[in-house]
Amino acid sequence: MATDGPRIYTGSFPPPQPSIDPNDHVTFMRLALDQAHESPPKPSNFRVGALLVDADTGSILSRGYTLELQGNTHAEQCCLAKFAQAHELPEERVGEALPPNSVIYTTMEPCNLRLSGNLPCVDRIIRTKRKDGERGIRTVYLGVKEPEKFVGENEGRKKLEEHGIECVHVGGFEEDILRVATAGHEK
Repeated sequence: MATDGPRIYTGSFPPPQPSIDPNDHVTFMRLALDQAHESPPKPSNFRVGALLVDADTGSILSRGYTLELQGNTHAEQCCLAKFAQAHELPEERVGEALPPNSVIYTTMEPCNLRLSGNLPCVDRIIRTKRKDGERGIRTVYLGVKEPEKFVGENEGRKKLEEHGIECVHVGGFEEDILRVATAGHEK
């Protein structure tokens, strides 16, 4: 893509972040949890945070949280949509801009069913394909399994694994993640 000069950061997307050790899963999950805190508490949503990461360099490519973008948007959806927009692509083609070893961190297992009718986050992750046809996101790091409150048992992890996407639980955050996720829900 030809440009008339350098791209200037306008505040729409965060500037490039310093790299983190790509094996520091605890730090990435903590940063995803920080994103979840940004989501407004509502009785009809879980507050979830997500990070899209280049696992070769430890660079954070995009961040997202529930209801960050217009509509009933989920964290993974926002993360992917923002990265696609930054690369002037429609979200369904986001994989074309992803580095070869891209992973996503999410505080909660990606949804497999959306009551709103929106495309589930699992399907958004599965459809990420690079230009060479390889999988765009190879691994999903998750903090907790989705509680059965809204859609019953979530089989998101199972579906991801059936499509060759590795799912890895990052433990130690369960209590904090569920406290943040359910803020705004009736006790």
